[in-house]
Amino acid sequence: MRVLGLLSGTSHDGIDVAVVDFVENEGTLRGTVLHEDSVPYHPELRARLVAALPPAPTTFAEVCELDTLIGQAFAEVAATAAAAVGGVHAVCTHGQTVFHWVDAGHALGTLQIGQPAWIAEKVGAPVVSDVRIRDITAGGHGAPLVSFLDELLLRGRAGVSAAVNLGGIANMTVVGPDGLSAYDIGPANALVDAIVVAEGLNERGYDADAAIARTGTVVDALLEALLADPYYALPAPKSTGKEHFHLEYVREHVARQRDRGREIAIPDLVRTLTELTVRTVAADVVAAGIRFLAVSGGGCHNPLILQGLRDALPGVEVVLADELGAPVDSKEAILFALIGWCTMHGVAAIAPGGTGAREPRILGTITPGVGPLRMPEPVARVRSLTLR
Repeated sequence: MRVLGLLSGTSHDGIDVAVVDFVENEGTLRGTVLHEDSVPYHPELRARLVAALPPAPTTFAEVCELDTLIGQAFAEVAATAAAAVGGVHAVCTHGQTVFHWVDAGHALGTLQIGQPAWIAEKVGAPVVSDVRIRDITAGGHGAPLVSFLDELLLRGRAGVSAAVNLGGIANMTVVGPDGLSAYDIGPANALVDAIVVAEGLNERGYDADAAIARTGTVVDALLEALLADPYYALPAPKSTGKEHFHLEYVREHVARQRDRGREIAIPDLVRTLTELTVRTVAADVVAAGIRFLAVSGGGCHNPLILQGLRDALPGVEVVLADELGAPVDSKEAILFALIGWCTMHGVAAIAPGGTGAREPRILGTITPGVGPLRMPEPVARVRSLTLR
């Protein structure tokens, strides 16, 4: 079955897509990546999305319009990718997260927009969507869903191994003799991206090749204040997002430093926020006794982050996720293709311990494509996965 996976992550800079051809035999699943791409949002659409995100106020009218516009943008990307491989049997879309409701350490709701009916109409195949909420209803955080894929890829390694994804938010899956643990560590690129956009430092919306951070120095007092955020001390499972780590969050910290007589230059601020990612990820890797770390996401292209992790973790083998068969820039799109395959085959796509859910659940809602909805024969479970 050829399944197309789609998402826009917490960096909300564009749409990632992958088409994977899955072949299953008695629980053994092999996936061949046929197509992968990343398509930037149109600048006007991205600007509207950014303007509507928390903590900014918005309206139901704007949410409705963005739901349609993002759904149409996803549909165009999906149609192009499907045509490139001669068609697909199903699509799984994550959509665009606009709010993740966490209160007192518990996830209570989550909202992803990008109306899937536009995709079903354009591609003609059934579309799996709204994949996080079923996990939350079972007591999970709805994140990190990638723990399901990570556990399959890391299974069988000796000792304690992990995979970390450096998107807007950094999340990590830890696999060892004691089982699985997965959670959101904290911001990876979210805070740097917020400053880059707000200050107009790069039209691409991020610190490409760490060009800005390289010209600055770490402000120790600011870094210590950022590291004192109570979120980092919370036990796993836990999840977070731009509801907590956003532009005003940074500005409030900078204002407190200014009140103490410290003026912080923009390059120094970007350098400090980059170091925050290194410190928080490295601290959790050390605490978990991890010996093998596979890195993916946009942050792995930031040389200060990747080399910073390697310098901070001399006893850890730090590699790119490509070594596990999951390309660093399309790993999450592959994840959603996998979730789509699982949902269509009646397979729960939650790894025990991965999100905090009481027990596994089949994820998502299905929008039929053209013609009758015909489900394939159910599969009991996925015992192993090989990607190529």
